[in-house]
This record gives sequence, structure tokens and C-alpha cells, in this order.
Amino acid sequence: MDFLNRYIKIIDWYIIKKYLGTFVFTLGIFTVISVVFDISEKLDDFLKSTATTKEIILEYYGGFIPFYLNFLSPLINFIAVIFFTAKMADQTEIVPILCGKASFNRFLRPYFIASTLIFIISMIFNQLIIPETNRLMTNFENTYLKDSKNTSRSNVHLQLDHGTFVFMESFDNNTNNGYRFTLEKFNKDTLESKLMADRIAWDSVARKWKIYNFTIRHVNGLKERMEAGIEKDTTLDMKPVDFDIRDNIYSAMNYKELNEKIEKEKIRGSGIMVNLELEKYKRWVYPFSTYVLTLIGVALSSRKVRGGVGLPLGVGIAMSFLYILLIQFSNVFALKGGLPPIIAVIIPNLIFGTIGVVLAIKAPK
Repeated sequence: MDFLNRYIKIIDWYIIKKYLGTFVFTLGIFTVISVVFDISEKLDDFLKSTATTKEIILEYYGGFIPFYLNFLSPLINFIAVIFFTAKMADQTEIVPILCGKASFNRFLRPYFIASTLIFIISMIFNQLIIPETNRLMTNFENTYLKDSKNTSRSNVHLQLDHGTFVFMESFDNNTNNGYRFTLEKFNKDTLESKLMADRIAWDSVARKWKIYNFTIRHVNGLKERMEAGIEKDTTLDMKPVDFDIRDNIYSAMNYKELNEKIEKEKIRGSGIMVNLELEKYKRWVYPFSTYVLTLIGVALSSRKVRGGVGLPLGVGIAMSFLYILLIQFSNVFALKGGLPPIIAVIIPNLIFGTIGVVLAIKAPK
């Protein structure tokens, strides 16, 4: 019995070592391929832009590589599990393990130990590292690669709190200037003041707004008082990012910024709540796909089949594409079809988790 326990522990370490080694190797291969394809696609844009080689490497690819490493890690983990487990099955290494009084659930233990390590790293990346590296990449894209011709929003309406409303005829994201600005303050249903200005500009040094050519109408019951001026500093609970028309800014927010934005959006109702909640929930839920895909991978590839590794690997790649497709469909239903974001994020793991349990039940014991 002691010999059997030692043998099983040796097998555990062997599986963990092969699992993580194959995962890291496959991740490296996919990273190189992704970078090569991205360079070939964006080479003309890089040459046309004024970005230096150092900025391209440190800022763009400093954000690109961590993002895609984290995004592809569950699927690469899936392919890696299928590859080396199918190879073990093809070499008849799994049969003596299961015949040595080790149950299939016991056989899964080293896989889930390694998956837990990948899960923890993925969770840390999602919450702490990816938002910061995404900030580098999105700033680079918005500065050098995105079309900067149309950077203005028209007819901007914003509710800052329960009694403060903002309107701008237009806002330019490049200059952080708003035009035909109106600020109304209410006490319940009663108007207390109304500010109108030709222009409002963000002072990035003082982190305040400056208003130009303004008039303020103060209302106190039946009494009114007018105030006018050329320039005035004011503090408002809004920033230029609140008017950004680009859709890649949410992934660059850290967890605190994302929660603050969601709380403000509950009051403002500017129509971006679903995008914000999708981004928030994805960071928590998607790392769990590591466990789901690992279970499917082991159950699929632990049986010895004709054709060796090729058939399980082909099935695994096909299921990877189905998983990505399901994620995209659920996101579209959340954005366009009214599906709650938390449900949209859970659905892919729920469906594939069910498939994994069924496959595990039918796997050779």
C-alpha cells in the first residue's frame, strides 16, 4: 500500500509537471504567433504614425502581450491538457494508473492542482495587472492608431447627482472642450440656479473645469439675481473620460474605478451600464473557465483512440472555437437583447461545465 501511495504521488508530480510545462510552451507559441500576425496587420499604421519604436514595444506590446496571454490562457490550457493527456493515453500510461486502485476522480486531482495555480495567476492578472497594461495599450491606440477625425459628442446630457443636470451642445475629446454648456441645479422640483456658458474646458493641472463667457441665474422664490463673467473655475463631479466616445476605455479601468463608474452610471443613466457590468463580471467569472475546460479536456482525451493524439486535439480545437463563439453570442445578447450581464457571463461556463460533467461520467474508469 505504501508503494502504491508513493507511485500515485510520483504520477501526480509527473502530471503537474507535464501539464504546466505543456501549458507554458503552448502559451509561448501562441504569443509569438499573435505578435507576428498583429505586426503584419498594423505595420502600415505603425509606419504612418509618429510613434517611436520604444513606444510601440513598451506601450503597445507591453499591453497587447499580457492582455492576450490572459485572454487565451483558458483555451491554451484546454489544448495543452488534451495534447499531453491524449499522448499519455496513446502510450497506455493511463490504464495502469486507473488499474492501480486510483479512481478517475483521484486521477483528476493533479490536474485541478495545476489548474488552481493557473486560476490564481489569471485572477491576479484580471484584477490588478491587465487594467494597467490595457491603459498603456488603449492610450497608444487612441493616440496613434484610432481615427481622430470624429472625436466629438453632440447633444450631451448628463445627470451629476439627484439635483444637478448638465447639457452641452458638443464636446471635443481631443481638446477636452465643451461648447454651449448649461448647468442646472434643482431642489426637488424647484430650480435654484442655471449657469450658461459659451465654452467649458478641463484644466488637467488643477483638475478643475474652467468656464468662459458665462451667466448665472440665481432663483430664490420670486426673487432672481443675474451674475455674469468672462472666466471662472468650478469643481464638478465629472471628468473628460465621461464623454469619451471610444469603446476601449472600460478595460483600462481598475476595479475601484470600475465600481465608481457603475455607481455614477446608476444616477446618470447614459446607456453604458451594460458595458461596465460586463467588464466587471468578466474579470471575476472567466478565470473559472480554467477548471471547466480542464475537466472537459481530461474527459475527452483520457480514452485511447485510433489515430493517436490527432483526433482528441482536433475535437479540442473545435470546442475552443465553440466556447469563444458562445462568449461572443452571450455578450451580444447582453448588449442588444436585454440579457442581464451576470447571466451572459455565466452562461458559457455553465453550458460547458455541464458538458464536462457528462463527459467525466462517461469517461473510462
